[in-house]
Amino acid sequence: MFIRVRAGIPLFALLIAAACGSPSPQPSSAPAATPEPTAAPAAPAPLLGESTITGTVKYEGTSEKPRVIRMDSDPLCMPEGPQTSEVLIVGPGNGLQNAFVYVKDGLGDHKFTAPQTPLVLDQKGCKYSPHVFGVQVGQPVIIVNSDPTLHNIHAVPKANAEFNFGQATKGMKTTRMFDKQEVMVPFRCDVHGWMAAYGGVVAHPYFAVSKADGTFAIKGLPAGTYTIEVWHERLGTQTTKVTVDGKSSGTANVAFKG
Repeated sequence: MFIRVRAGIPLFALLIAAACGSPSPQPSSAPAATPEPTAAPAAPAPLLGESTITGTVKYEGTSEKPRVIRMDSDPLCMPEGPQTSEVLIVGPGNGLQNAFVYVKDGLGDHKFTAPQTPLVLDQKGCKYSPHVFGVQVGQPVIIVNSDPTLHNIHAVPKANAEFNFGQATKGMKTTRMFDKQEVMVPFRCDVHGWMAAYGGVVAHPYFAVSKADGTFAIKGLPAGTYTIEVWHERLGTQTTKVTVDGKSSGTANVAFKG
């Protein structure tokens, strides 16, 4: 038996009709695989401790009278009159100001999250303020020009990247940060040669700068034995060891000979 194709019916119409009777492939009902989200790295757990190491940095010897800084080259630097050098400031009881004090050893391999609160380094009266400061690795440093004159900020580290930029007008702000520990990082202004500052960059929050009377405090330490280093711009460094139990305080007194 055979089928006779009637004249006038195109062959392709028969092929289409045959195709309509065939089942069409059905799309899969299974949902597409979704990649697993990548978990953010957990922040290091803080060390738990309540011990405070306190002490006094003293100057042994006859302190010199602070030198007056000559700023005549830029009259805009002298709105408040002559300024004095901050290289060696001896206060009441021969306390030594502007010594950087930090835990040099004893924290093991613990990692610390850098605070997002920035440290502010100001330029006011053609002086850096503060003259000595501490900051954590990765913590923002906002550098501000509060003077109506040109400054350039020139950081000259050894372990970190050097930077040198200008701030031409009052109110300018620039943010920088350091990615390696370094004690200390010198700052200077190439426009005003007397301007200087020093930043202690450390990988943890256990540091301080001595006050006008030479006192300092490092808080929140867990139990352990720590090497404390004291740095001074002119007088060098000294170290001492302190053991604390995580609750009560320890003492670290240091004296530099003049």
